[in-house]
Amino acid sequence: MQLARALFLVAALLASTLSCSARLFEREVVFSQADVDAALARAKPLQLSYGGLISLALNEPPTIRLDGDDGRAGIAAAVDVEIPGNQPLRVTVTGRAGLRYDDQQKAFFLDNPVIDSVTIPSRRKEANPLVRQAASQLLASYFRSKPVYVLRENGSTQEATARWLLKSVRIETGRVVAVLSPV
Repeated sequence: MQLARALFLVAALLASTLSCSARLFEREVVFSQADVDAALARAKPLQLSYGGLISLALNEPPTIRLDGDDGRAGIAAAVDVEIPGNQPLRVTVTGRAGLRYDDQQKAFFLDNPVIDSVTIPSRRKEANPLVRQAASQLLASYFRSKPVYVLRENGSTQEATARWLLKSVRIETGRVVAVLSPV
């Protein structure tokens, strides 16, 4: 019994030491709002058509705000909508999204966008549910395929290191923080 207790104590101390040393070697790499804006400015437009019922186009990159104290990014986008038999219109979409890192692409993507509102500015009212659902699907598709930031092989030393040692990522006010750790 004494031996088991001693082994447990040694294991607990070892785990505690490893945990502390892992934090000791952690390093943070920060990407600013300007870095995210520059990456999105290079993205190409996206258009989707839903069986001839409705067509949507995201012709300009959405605006991403790294302002969330909830760990999510704010999204604002202008979406062009065409419904047969109606005048084309532009709607404003706002929402929030999380952040995920894709290790194979070495890129950060907005994840699980949640749309807060889809409004028609010229009419100052909420768009109909069909437009809202289609706009939500358009943004989800856009963010699945368009990274908000890519870690470049020929980038800074911090970026090259982050490509191999990225442990976690979070959004703070005005920036994305990537935590690097060899453990």
